[in-house]
Formats: sequence, C-alpha cells, structure tokens
Amino acid sequence: MRSKSVSKIGVEDIIGAGLTIQEAQTFHAKLKLAIESFDIPAKNAKEVWRKIWTEKLLEPTHPHALHQLVYYGVYANWDSVSNGPPLYWFPSKSESKQTNLGRIMEVHGPKLLGESYQDPITSFSLFQEFSARHPEANALTKIYWPILLKELSVIFREDPKCTLDTTDKSRHGGTWMPGAVLNIAECCLLPTIHPRKQDDSVVITWRGEGYDDAPVNHLTLKEFRENVMKVANALDAAFSKGDAIAIDMPMTVNAVIIYLAIVLGGFIVVSIPDSFAAKEIATRLRVSNAKGIFTQDFIVRGGRKFPLYSRVVEASQCKAIVLSAIGKDLGLQIREHDSSWEDFLSCADNLPRPNYYYPVYQPIEAVSNILFSSGTTGDPKAIPWTSLSSFRAASESWAHNDIQPEDVYCWPTSLGWVVGPIVLYSCFLTGATLALYHGSPLGRGFGKFVQDAGVTHLGTVPSIVKTWKSTRCMDGLNWTKIKSFASSGEASNVDDDLWLSSRASYKPIIEICGGTELASSYIQGSVLQPQAFGAFSTPSMTTGFVILDDRGIAYPNNEPCVGEVGLFPVHLGATDRLLNADHEEVYFKGMPIYNGMNLRRHGDIIKRTVGGFYVVQGRADDTMNLGGIKVFIFSLHSFGKSYIIARPKG
Repeated sequence: MRSKSVSKIGVEDIIGAGLTIQEAQTFHAKLKLAIESFDIPAKNAKEVWRKIWTEKLLEPTHPHALHQLVYYGVYANWDSVSNGPPLYWFPSKSESKQTNLGRIMEVHGPKLLGESYQDPITSFSLFQEFSARHPEANALTKIYWPILLKELSVIFREDPKCTLDTTDKSRHGGTWMPGAVLNIAECCLLPTIHPRKQDDSVVITWRGEGYDDAPVNHLTLKEFRENVMKVANALDAAFSKGDAIAIDMPMTVNAVIIYLAIVLGGFIVVSIPDSFAAKEIATRLRVSNAKGIFTQDFIVRGGRKFPLYSRVVEASQCKAIVLSAIGKDLGLQIREHDSSWEDFLSCADNLPRPNYYYPVYQPIEAVSNILFSSGTTGDPKAIPWTSLSSFRAASESWAHNDIQPEDVYCWPTSLGWVVGPIVLYSCFLTGATLALYHGSPLGRGFGKFVQDAGVTHLGTVPSIVKTWKSTRCMDGLNWTKIKSFASSGEASNVDDDLWLSSRASYKPIIEICGGTELASSYIQGSVLQPQAFGAFSTPSMTTGFVILDDRGIAYPNNEPCVGEVGLFPVHLGATDRLLNADHEEVYFKGMPIYNGMNLRRHGDIIKRTVGGFYVVQGRADDTMNLGGIKVFIFSLHSFGKSYIIARPKG
C-alpha cells in the first residue's frame, strides 16, 4: 500500500499510530507548522524531513507506527532513481569542526586543497578522494598517517624511516612505515596526554547477564594494565616466545585481557569464534599451529549452559587454559595436561613483580593476530594481522564513527571475528571506554546495560536489530546518550534502521563493509556526510576503488552504475600474505590494470546511485565474503548450529 503524503496526514491517522486524541491533536498542529513553509512538500521532501528532524518533532518514546507514518509520508513521492536514496540524518556545520576528522581538515584542508577547501562537510568528498589518489606522491599521505599516529597514542620503540616506501615493485601496496619497531599492546596500556588516557581513566565497563539492576562494573587503565601484565608473565611460564595461542570464548573482560597479554608478550593470537563446532576449531588450530588455547567450561545465555570446553577437547590435544563461566570453580573435570584459569595465573605469583611486564618489541610487520575467512569452501584462509592492521582498524573508527576519549563504545561481537579486534583497538588507542555485556545481546538486559553504561556508540548487526524491534524488548529504555550506531554483517532493512535510529533521536547509523584482509572497510558512512538508511556514503579514508563492468573496464568516477569493485592496492593495514594460500593468486591474479595499478580483488558487486551512495548487491562469484566484516558468524547463534549471514544478491 502506498504511504499517505505527509501533507495529508490527519489527526485520525496519528491516533491510529498510537497516540491519544489530545496527543494526536498537539502533534498534528506541530507537524502542520513544520511543513507549512513548503508550498509542495512532496517536491521538497528532503528539506521537509530535515525540518522535522531538526525540531525533534518525533521522539524516541513515540510509537514506531508514528515514526513510520511521518517518515514514509515525507518521502511518499520520492523518486530514488532520479534523486538517490532518501536522507534521514544531516551533519551540523558547527559540530563537524569538532569531530576528529573535521579538526584535521580545518587545519590542513586549506594547505592541501587550496581555495577548493570550504569546510569539513562541503569538502569531505574532495578530501577523501585526495587521500586515496597516488599516495606515494601524495602530500596528504605524509601528513594524514603521522597525525593519526599521534591521535591514536601509537608509540614507537624505533621510528619508521618514512611513511610509505614504494621502491619494491613486487609489493603492490608498498611498504608502510619501514623500520618501525613497537608493541601495539603497550600503546593500548600506557597513559597518554593526547588522547587523554590516565591511570584513573575507566577503560572497560561491563555487566553480566542476570544482574540487570546491579551497578555497572569498571576497570581503570592502571587496574587493566596490571591484569594484562600478570597474564603476560604467566604466558612466559607456559609457552615459548612466538607461539600461536588461540582464544575460543565469548568477548568478556578476561578475553580482552588475554588478547592484549598475548600481544604484549610477543606471542600471536589465534582468533576462533565461540560458536564453532569441534571440526572447525580443529582446522584453525591446525592451520595456525597453535600451542595452546584459552576457553571456558560453558557459555551461559538466558540462564542456560552450553558446552564449549568439550568442543575444544574433541577438536585437539592442544593445551587448554579453562575459565569458569560462573564464579571461580570450573563446572566440569578437565584433562590432566590442561589448566584452570586460577592455576595458570598462579605461575606468576612467585615473581617479585607479577603485575609488571617488559613488553616484547617487534618490527611493525610482525604477525600479532591470525584471523580466518569464513571457510565456506575448503580450509579457511589464515589472514595475519600486524600492528599496521590494528592501527588501521582504530583509524577508521576515529575518522568515520568519530570515536573520542570519554566515549563509551559497545558492539556485541566476538574476538573470533574481525569486529572484535577492531572494537578493542578502536577503544584502547582512542582513549574510549570498551563496554562489554556478558550475555545475550537479544534481550532487555543488554539494552538496559547500554542505558546504564552510558554507551555513546553502539555497534549492531541487522538481525539483532530486527529482534529488538519485533519483541519490543527495549521499550522504555533511554538510549539518548548514543551519538552514532555502526552496522555490519548483512544487508540492512530500512524500516528496522528507522526504528533503531529513532531510539536515539535519529542518530546516524554508520554502515560498514570491508574484510579481515583489509583490517577495516573499503566503504562506510561518515558523520561528515548526510546519511540514507541501508546505504554507504563514501569510500573509507585513504581508500580508492573503481567499479568494473563485465569487461573489466572501470566506469567513470561518480557515474551511477553496477559492477564488481576493484580496490586500489595501496591500503595501509591490508594483508600482503596469507599463511595457507597464494596471496597473489587470491587477490591480484586476473584483475585489470587501472592507471598503472594492478587492482586488488575483493569480490563484491556494488551499485553506485545518484548522489554518490553505494549499495552492496552480492558477490561476484556467488560465494560468501571471504573477508569477514561483511559476512561473519556472530556471537548470536543457536548452540550446535552456526548461521553465516550474507548480503543477498539482487
């Protein structure tokens, strides 16, 4: 049924959407006042919505039916083919200059773009394109990444010789920051002046399922650092430097501590989703040659216990360190060569300073984390992350989501998939607080945690949003501290996004699409651009790509089209190797040359619309995304069954 035009919405319609007669009369009067300055609202739909949005006529407490009535009424006669997707959020010129990227643009934009520079909103696309073109000779490359290093509290033991070295032509993406030596975990743990990160700063906040009315727990930077260092000391007693050590457990406070301790100690994290069956766990342990694995006895969801340790035992004889899901005592008997969490930690107790650890410094290209593709055909691809990958992941949250010190970032995910490490580094390198809920994200308990923890940036996957909306489990909660949402994992539904954004007075939903092998995204939304539901508004900062027709020829830039994406190969943080496959064959063989560059394969079919928005329409080979951001198995699952979610074709 076609939506009723906003100018024809009457009091009866508003009552039908759930308001009382008096409320409906008051709302109708405000609605009429908001649109009366437009002679023909249908022809000025974007500006009509902007006015309704600016005046906050629609409130989070209003029924979703009212939000639907007004939003769809405003855009009832909107021609998306000619005008692009309808907009719902607009950046503020004054506020844009206070964003992370806006501050940088105000200082350096006039120098780099000359008279073309106007302000962070007007000039964003020009600035982004400038950042992606010819980076080896690009003044912005020499400015942007060094600025980001300071903005993200990256501290080198030995400084890089340069930002980018392109003399080795065998490396498509060049060599980033050659000669640099550091420990990226140390950068996460040390106090810094800019960004502000002091010993008494809260760096993690959390709550367990079933404790919805209890105070939110928190750890300061000093407390967190001491925990990480004690685990690193215990690791030295149990493993040899350079060993690969797996984590197969929910993303709890202890899991985050373990992750950074492994990196701090010069070991390698092996990421395994806690939803996987024994066979899939075994494959990843074998491919990575893992020497140990951290896991839990059970996973607790909705008051029920689901086995985890037993799957690890079935998968491998690899030494397991087992944490208890409830309390300190394990709920089962473990193998003789395995260890409880308490016994493992006791290995550090005899040291003079068990809570102090001297970091292991390594070249910037040293592997710190092994993640995996979805593995829909054959062995999953083992994708190594370096410190560059971690830095890249945080830089995009800094630039596109505007994660700042004092922010609280929550994304219910797992360290087994790429979103987990992205969120971890995005918090600890920007000075934001990482918010963790130990339980299912599907119920009201999670939503109350978001409220009580003061979450300012909330990551989601559309399936979860659909559940929240359909069950109405978040009714009555206050999410107005949220500044932005992030969304990834599958195709977004416009009406579900309308519901989600309205919960926080129409804050932007930053869509993200990329891959584990990129350590980030290649297209996103941005807080410096107007946003449309379910669409991407820009290539990521410093990222370039073209859309190819069926002959492998690039469509003209900015022309509406549909085709396979071809990425520019110079991409800081992108992998230049695979541990169990031919990197060259997977990502470059058979790809066309564009402006002297061998384009990098990603496999997505994308549509570029009028107005410069993008929509991912499927995979070029009709298979799942091998990257991991756009397709990953979430911590949301029915145990014993895993669900891979992909953007549908067409």
